[in-house]
Amino acid sequence: MLSDKEQLRDISSIGLKTVIGELPPASSGSALAASVCKKITGRLTSAIAKQEDVSVQLEALDIMADMLCRQGGLLVNFHPSILSCLLPQLTSPRLAVRKRTIIALGHLVMSCGNLVFVDLIEHLLSELSRNDSMSTTRTYIQCIAAISRQAGHRIGEYLEKIIPLVVKFCSVDDDELREYCIQAFESFVRRCPKEVYPHVPTVIGICLKYLTYDPNYNYDDEDEDENAMDADGADEDYQGSDDEYSDDDDMSWKVRRAAAKCLDAVVSTRHEMLPEFYRTVSPALIARFKEREENVKADVFHAYLSLLKQTRPAQSWLCDPDAMEQGETPLTMLQSQVPMVVKALHKQLKEKSVKTRQCCFNMLTELVNVLPGALTQHVPVLIPGIIFSLNDKSSSSNLKIDALSCLYVILCNHQPQVFHPHVQALVPPVVACVGDPFYKITSEALLVTQQLVKVIRPLDQGDSFDASPYINDLFCCTIKRLKAADIDQEVKERAISCMGQIICNLGDSLGPDLPGTLQIFLERLKNEITRLTTVKALTLIAGSPLKIDLRPILGEAVPILASFLRKNQRALKLSTLAAFLTTLARVHPDSLSKISGSILSDAMLDFFQALVATGTASLGYMDLLRMLTGPVYAQSAALTHKQSYYSIAKCVAALTRACPKEGPAVVGQFIQDVKNSRSTDLIRLLALLSLGEVGHHMDLSGQPELKTVILDAFSSASEEVKSAASYALGSISVGNLPEYLPFVLQEISGQPKRQYLLLHSLKEIISSASVAGLKPYVESVWTLLLKHCECTEEGTRNVVAECLGKLTLIDPETLLPRLKGYLLSGSSYARSSVVTAVKFTISDHPQTIDPLLKNCIGDFLKTLEDPDLNVRRVALVTFNSAAHNKPSLIRDLLDTVLPHLYNETKVRKELIREVEMGPFKHTVDDGLDIRKAAFECMYTLLDSCLDRLDIFEFLNHVEDGLKDHYDIKMLTFLMLARLSTLCPSAVLQRLDRLVEPLRATCTTKVKANSVKQEFEKQDELKRSAMRAVVALLTIPEAEKSPLMSEFQSQISSNPELAAIFDSIQRDSSTANMESMDTS
Repeated sequence: MLSDKEQLRDISSIGLKTVIGELPPASSGSALAASVCKKITGRLTSAIAKQEDVSVQLEALDIMADMLCRQGGLLVNFHPSILSCLLPQLTSPRLAVRKRTIIALGHLVMSCGNLVFVDLIEHLLSELSRNDSMSTTRTYIQCIAAISRQAGHRIGEYLEKIIPLVVKFCSVDDDELREYCIQAFESFVRRCPKEVYPHVPTVIGICLKYLTYDPNYNYDDEDEDENAMDADGADEDYQGSDDEYSDDDDMSWKVRRAAAKCLDAVVSTRHEMLPEFYRTVSPALIARFKEREENVKADVFHAYLSLLKQTRPAQSWLCDPDAMEQGETPLTMLQSQVPMVVKALHKQLKEKSVKTRQCCFNMLTELVNVLPGALTQHVPVLIPGIIFSLNDKSSSSNLKIDALSCLYVILCNHQPQVFHPHVQALVPPVVACVGDPFYKITSEALLVTQQLVKVIRPLDQGDSFDASPYINDLFCCTIKRLKAADIDQEVKERAISCMGQIICNLGDSLGPDLPGTLQIFLERLKNEITRLTTVKALTLIAGSPLKIDLRPILGEAVPILASFLRKNQRALKLSTLAAFLTTLARVHPDSLSKISGSILSDAMLDFFQALVATGTASLGYMDLLRMLTGPVYAQSAALTHKQSYYSIAKCVAALTRACPKEGPAVVGQFIQDVKNSRSTDLIRLLALLSLGEVGHHMDLSGQPELKTVILDAFSSASEEVKSAASYALGSISVGNLPEYLPFVLQEISGQPKRQYLLLHSLKEIISSASVAGLKPYVESVWTLLLKHCECTEEGTRNVVAECLGKLTLIDPETLLPRLKGYLLSGSSYARSSVVTAVKFTISDHPQTIDPLLKNCIGDFLKTLEDPDLNVRRVALVTFNSAAHNKPSLIRDLLDTVLPHLYNETKVRKELIREVEMGPFKHTVDDGLDIRKAAFECMYTLLDSCLDRLDIFEFLNHVEDGLKDHYDIKMLTFLMLARLSTLCPSAVLQRLDRLVEPLRATCTTKVKANSVKQEFEKQDELKRSAMRAVVALLTIPEAEKSPLMSEFQSQISSNPELAAIFDSIQRDSSTANMESMDTS
């Protein structure tokens, strides 16, 4: 390589590169790699340092970078000498040498020790502050950016020194230097989120300034006349791409591009600044949609897309009425900027450039997803732009697909009337796309057609719009695709759905075409691939208010549908039942007698009511009842699942509601079943459940022995009969409160043994009865419950707490303050009951109690400092429920709650005790449950309040959890996987500390004489830890961490771990594919 002959040099350097490329990775621990590296390194460093010939130097640098990238860990002893040979090259007269040196240094910092790293950074900082020449300064800034990209977690602590220098150089008048400075900012923002935080406003300021930096071009007033625009248009054609830019020395576009990319990074990583972004960044980006340089424009669009995407995931709490009172939420701010966005995009939609138009469509799609209905006013302006791209000969197929999917999203999220003026213009291009030879375009166009049909004739509103001119076109293009057998699966399914929609909305205008089309549906029903889609389409048609006549195919279709009920595919079963339901009420009942036997697999209440209403012979009330309950009396093996008893009972009640005359006789029969000593437990179970369901809707107080029969069942030997009896008593009471509620209350006071079951009945009453009916009894129930909230039995206390909570919902103004008062109670049992009661007042939909709760939930959460362990645990469970179901209640309390929450994640030595079990000593950790509750809260907060957490503090506790007990490890492994997708850069900074405990878990051996459960637990732990590892590896750059790559090699060299790892990777890749399909 060092010879004078050029050919030899070329061949030998290719040879060396190949050798290094083929060496086993450092992680495999092969001795070969180590010895090869040691042999070459010394000679390479001298070649780099002493070489006069630049081409040899470049090759040597290239090979060195390659080696550091692949085998960096093996060269630890050489790192200092490598560094000392690389640093002088940063000032080499040849730019190519500098560039390759920077690449090599980037690879070096990933694996080098701390001393080498400190040397490098100190050198760069001192050189930067000397600032000898512009050209070396540029190189040093590039080098810092490269180091930050490769090893951001290490450079974080130096940012305080680096950033002021970089800010200073931004103001020097040198475009290249500015570009590098802004690129350095971008890498800091992405790689060191925590340390860069105080500097973000400065960075945004600089980016906004240089986003519009275009000194050599005069953007005249926005409304310049069209001729001038055309003249520009002519210029742009021959400017070509960015490399051969017409003003050769104008590099300002690179500065603008860097600024746009840096803003993109800031917007994507800083959730919590959204309102600020909408005030400053959003208007600036919108104003730059007119950028003349196509590459820069794409990046400006991309930054705005990132802003929209950041606004989207947080919707659940933005739509929350409480959050809305704060005036300017990101969504309302976006709403007010929509006109500006549309005005800016309107011009771009007619651009020649395909890339620009694609960006516009992506932007509109995302905008409508974030703010449904946002474009109502602007449809007239946008539709021509969309049609232009659909008709344009020069459009690429991807552009057409984007235009169609954008149109689809807009059609779905706006009112039909908005589009009526434009139907005439929209139908021809969409029909043309359905006929397109490329299947992806066809499939998108069919979705749009289906949506268009709903727009042309919305069934839910009487409408004056005349659809007749378009029906034929839409029908013809769809039927052509429906008939074709040799097309893509997705096109088949969408053609079926689209035709279903056409018949449903326009069936009365199809005339003679209808029966033939239905015949095609019949064919598709017989095909396994298309049957589910067809069942759904038929359901849609059968439910149409146009009363489409399905008789031509019913004779054949019904038996096919009936056979689906015996299939294993759940989605198919449910859709089929829905189809029966809608067709039933108006189809010949005679086709039904064929299928009655096969239907009883799923509970279909309306189905039975509809059946009885048809009044068919042999399907009267008693016949159906016999079919329903027969299997239970026959003790058939088919009913293995307890849930089916509840379903049958609900069906019985639905039937009885449809035929109230039959009620009393049946109820009498059920009461006899419960009394009869020969009845099996299962018959009793069904009878009690049916009594409960019937009694819920009909007043059964006319049955004198009912109370005694149910109370006797309370002492049955079977737990299931007992709980069915307590459910029945509660449910019957709902049918007649004045008769039964006082009776239940009196029993609770008089029967301490049956208290638990009776309280369950009371819970059923409070949950299901109407508020008005319960109002008069609230006081007496409340006093009774309070007597029991100090019960020592935890199960009973939980039921009492649920009753208290649900009762509070009936009259929150008076009862919530009362609950709060009991927090001062001396009994820890009472305090825990009260805190649990609050959990039952929180639900995921808006309620009247919400504003009251928001004001006082802080007081209930103060119990996180309660001296009693159990009260603290219950407080965490309540907090978890709030964070999960209604985050707005607790978002503002996090600053005070989090320290207490984190405090409960610590292992407490004083709660661990030894219990002697015969000859063995067994340790019991009383603090485990509360730690588990605390980690569960942390997991929930990741989903609902991510933007309010200090992720680094959070990660400290996750790290502790990784070394804790089995249950907690399992939870923290899940958290790691979530965190890898939510905030990868923070996890990357901590990677080395997280890998160690994962590795410890995967390499733990169970003692050979342990019980089977121990082995199973350890396997489960390993699988779970591996899932976390696979998730961590989805973070780009994760595998560059020396510890991680070492762990990976450990996995691949251990057959058991390697097998687990591979199977999880396969699962996760198929899961990704599926999630892409569903999205």
